[in-house]
Amino acid sequence: MASIMTTLGPRGAHELGAVLPHEHVFVDLRTSDQPGYAEADPAAVIALIAPEIERARAAGVTAIVECSTVGVGRRADIDRAVSEATGFPLVVPTGIYREPWAPRWAHEATEDELFAWMLRELTEEISGTGVQAGWIKLSAGDDGLTPAEAKILRAAARAANATGSVIGSHTIRGRVVRDQLDILDDVGLASDRFIWIHTQAEPDASLHLEMARRGAWIEYDAIGNDAFDDAFFVERIGRVLDAGLAGRLLLSQDRGWYDPAQPGGGTPFPYTYLSETFLPQLRATGLPEAEIDRLTQANPFEAFARP
Repeated sequence: MASIMTTLGPRGAHELGAVLPHEHVFVDLRTSDQPGYAEADPAAVIALIAPEIERARAAGVTAIVECSTVGVGRRADIDRAVSEATGFPLVVPTGIYREPWAPRWAHEATEDELFAWMLRELTEEISGTGVQAGWIKLSAGDDGLTPAEAKILRAAARAANATGSVIGSHTIRGRVVRDQLDILDDVGLASDRFIWIHTQAEPDASLHLEMARRGAWIEYDAIGNDAFDDAFFVERIGRVLDAGLAGRLLLSQDRGWYDPAQPGGGTPFPYTYLSETFLPQLRATGLPEAEIDRLTQANPFEAFARP
């Protein structure tokens, strides 16, 4: 039976309701050569983030996908501590962020070595944490894939094929997503095992539909953030639904998080905007409740579940 691998073990569809497919618990956007990079007391992270998780739970959220990967301060041990303290499942990735955040060892590693590393994290554990990675998180440069990013993507595609895992990529430009999907085709990975993260940042909405028609997941994941107002997302979602592509759409907020670069971890943004503010606006357009459930429950489960 398909399930999503979480910090609290596998979860089947019958155990989950709404899943947020793009949020953060702990993230450090500095490069790894900065003093204090990705360092924090787990108790301090719990103190800041646990109340936000409790608010999300009260709003009907049943799992959160943590999108902080290698290169942006992934701390699976801290994710596990937060998860266990709250009894709330998180989905932690393997994978590597784009240049210049990609660490030196990723540049030096061969494709085979990267594949073996991702496969180990997806089937065993993220080293020393007891957390099994639930998916693969990558990124690509705005001007196109660098050789290192292409190598990492090929290795990720092989690991996804071997495990049934999904790959999510922070990619801003649709033409770069097109190149990524071509690489997946070459490796033999189905497009439905790819999530275009930050789709909303591509201004050409026709590219959103093109990638969805190819089978990829498109993700509008800045809902509630300042860069785009709610009317923008209502319009974009309407286009996707009118095109008959509701089954390829994910919704999230890109919120949280504890930032070790900020005093006290900074001020988190609640995980509840989608549930409490945005979804009522979708309902007001006449969108049936079954479609709301599809977008917030069935779709994220299908995207992140694996055999």
